[in-house]
Amino acid sequence: MTAAAETLSFQAEVGKLLDIVAHALYSNKEIFLRELVSNASDACDKLRLQGLTDPRLLEGGAEFRISLRPDKASRQLTISDNGIGMNREDLVANLGTIAKSGTAEFLSRLSGDAKKDAGLIGQFGVGFYSSYMVASKVVVESRKAGETEGWRWTSDGQGSFVIEPVEIAARGTSITLHLRDGQDEFLEPVRLRHIVKTYSDHIAVPVVLIEEGKEETVNSASALWTRAKSEISDEQYKEFYHHVGHAFDEPWMTIHYRAEGALEYTGLLFVPTMRPFDLFNQERKSRVKLYVKRVFISDDGHELLPSWLRFLKGVVDSSDLPLNISREMLQHNPVLAKMRSGLVKRVLSDLKKRAEEEPEQYLAFWSNFGAVLKEGLYEEPERKEEMLDLVRFAVTGEEGPISLARYVETMKEGQDAIYTLTGDSIEALKRSPQIEGFTAKGVKVLLLTDPIDEFWVRSVHDYQGKPFKSVAEAGADLSKLAAKEGEEPAKEEDSGAKGQLEALIALMKKVLEASVKDVRRSDRLTESAVCLVAGEGDMSLHLERMLRAHKQMEATPSRILEVNPTHPLILKLAAGAEGEDAQERLGGRIRLLLDQARIQEGDPLPDPHDFAKRLAAVMIES
Repeated sequence: MTAAAETLSFQAEVGKLLDIVAHALYSNKEIFLRELVSNASDACDKLRLQGLTDPRLLEGGAEFRISLRPDKASRQLTISDNGIGMNREDLVANLGTIAKSGTAEFLSRLSGDAKKDAGLIGQFGVGFYSSYMVASKVVVESRKAGETEGWRWTSDGQGSFVIEPVEIAARGTSITLHLRDGQDEFLEPVRLRHIVKTYSDHIAVPVVLIEEGKEETVNSASALWTRAKSEISDEQYKEFYHHVGHAFDEPWMTIHYRAEGALEYTGLLFVPTMRPFDLFNQERKSRVKLYVKRVFISDDGHELLPSWLRFLKGVVDSSDLPLNISREMLQHNPVLAKMRSGLVKRVLSDLKKRAEEEPEQYLAFWSNFGAVLKEGLYEEPERKEEMLDLVRFAVTGEEGPISLARYVETMKEGQDAIYTLTGDSIEALKRSPQIEGFTAKGVKVLLLTDPIDEFWVRSVHDYQGKPFKSVAEAGADLSKLAAKEGEEPAKEEDSGAKGQLEALIALMKKVLEASVKDVRRSDRLTESAVCLVAGEGDMSLHLERMLRAHKQMEATPSRILEVNPTHPLILKLAAGAEGEDAQERLGGRIRLLLDQARIQEGDPLPDPHDFAKRLAAVMIES
């Protein structure tokens, strides 16, 4: 070999992660073995899959196994597998960098709390680094299947690693941990057996303990999902979830069933308790693995489940797909399409059952994953009957999120639509002038704050025949709705006041001609003087802000300015709106009203300097 040893620096994020692992995460040190055994199992699965299309990769044996070899004399523990292995590039990419997006967010969420941070590290899929909880130095030797050159990776976790070529007879990976002082418990066979039985019993690859020349398989080495539910304990389900999802939390819900008939497959799926920090990352991969007759086929679950169920983790094992199926064939396979439909139906059914039986616990699920689930309403509106009963909303006049069924039950007399308002936060929406009239009449409004809310409502249209209607659109007719109990009937305007208001509106249209689409009197306002609304069928104000923020829209569409005919400020302006000099006297105040409406909507002012001048002038006159 001509290559020499190289010393390379860790990516900065890896260095910080290693420091945290080595000095903070001592609450449950034994999980390092679970993570290394899980990674070894994945390596065997990948080689088994690639060997289906390239049998040469299996030279040296197709019987996969994971070995544990404790050496008390040297205080070293070695974990080996005969899986896919790694070459130089793989070692640098996988062990020297965190080759994933979302790294900055991951690190920003590390709190210093050992238990919480261990959970984040598990979510991020960097379990290899848990080795440094018990080891002062880690040596990885590996030869990739199909290649002749082996490589050694060595690091004490202090900022750099050494990589060099090495002669390796067998393919696969061997990880040797040089244990820290006080960690000798992980050299004891009894302790190692207990850890494997607790965390890795379900792994389908045999885990073999080698001691003084004797070999002992210490796990059951059978696929957990093939066993009857009655034979599986909650603890076994939990540890399988930890393995397949590289997770540290407990599953919020477990779905284990076998479909029989025209199509046969087994699904073992888990809903997490914790929301993965990268849930909304476009590059996030599914955590659902596809097997065919217990042979690993793919860990890219996009063909198995839609993206709006990407929070699920687990496995699906088919008896009907061919073992040599390619990724391209998966995308167009009718059997897989039927499996996908069946899996989605089962997941939605189990979620609905949980929502009905344990509504408070369901709200915890909804808080974590509701925004993702709503994506399905937009992507697959044909499933709206199944999905709308699962959706929960913050609503005016209610303490917590409610279902649409509950909303319909409490609709007011004369109300024929489900009213909605989209925005950035619940608090801001509750203060919006656009809902004042609805609140005054006791009419509930759905407060929608997830970006997807702008799209699914237009796609779904209605619930139980009741159309969704935005209160932010002009022309919301509140007059046909029954008055709230105790509400005083609106007073009739005298002809003089009505004429003054009409004159003011005409003047406002003239002054604001270039800035607004129209000026109208409002039925919706009870406290605010003015508000901006969208025209019927126009883009919502919130969607407009979203598109501008993402630089997908430059021109600002004109809006309608509504005025409150009973507000003292409007009445005062209306009293002076007639006369030849009205525009000169009131023009600045009218423009301030438009700026006020913009500020209430959270929109930037087009000319803050001019706004300040007008405001100062008005204050001087007062």
